[in-house]
Amino acid sequence: MIHLHDKTFVPFISSEELNFAIKNLAKQMDDDFFDEVPVFVGVLNGAFMVLSDLMKEYRGMCEVSFVKMTSYEGTQTTNEVKQLIGLNQNLEGRTVVIVEDIIDTGNTIEELKSIFKDQNVKHLKIATLFLKPDAYKKDIKIDYVGIRIPNKFIVGYGLDYDGLGRNLPDVYQLAE
Repeated sequence: MIHLHDKTFVPFISSEELNFAIKNLAKQMDDDFFDEVPVFVGVLNGAFMVLSDLMKEYRGMCEVSFVKMTSYEGTQTTNEVKQLIGLNQNLEGRTVVIVEDIIDTGNTIEELKSIFKDQNVKHLKIATLFLKPDAYKKDIKIDYVGIRIPNKFIVGYGLDYDGLGRNLPDVYQLAE
């Protein structure tokens, strides 16, 4: 059990389970991109640990970039996505893999898809370590999913509660 600000969180997913999921994602991508040099785009701040560990397991040649988006305040999504830092490279004709830490409502992915549509990418793939199927309301295909989880608020492994918890190696869920 851990305490962050005014909330209590209980253990949910171990670092071993996270590592297994990351290795599986990397293997799928190795198979899919064996003849390409994709650009992996991590969505900050949350995906920094996911992308770092994914790149340690991915065996092919690739490029890495980041965008910074936000849609959360506290434990609730604001349903309004704001792009904070954009891409500075030309992605025309390239395969791009958006790497998210978590997808719940899908609002961030919807916004990113529209941004990359304007970039004339060859293929746009979406990867996430966590997917909340009960919260996901969009009609956008998620190509790579590490772990499907219930619609609970989680912290750790890049995910935070008002700035705290990103550095935790395991994932915790909000106590009932």
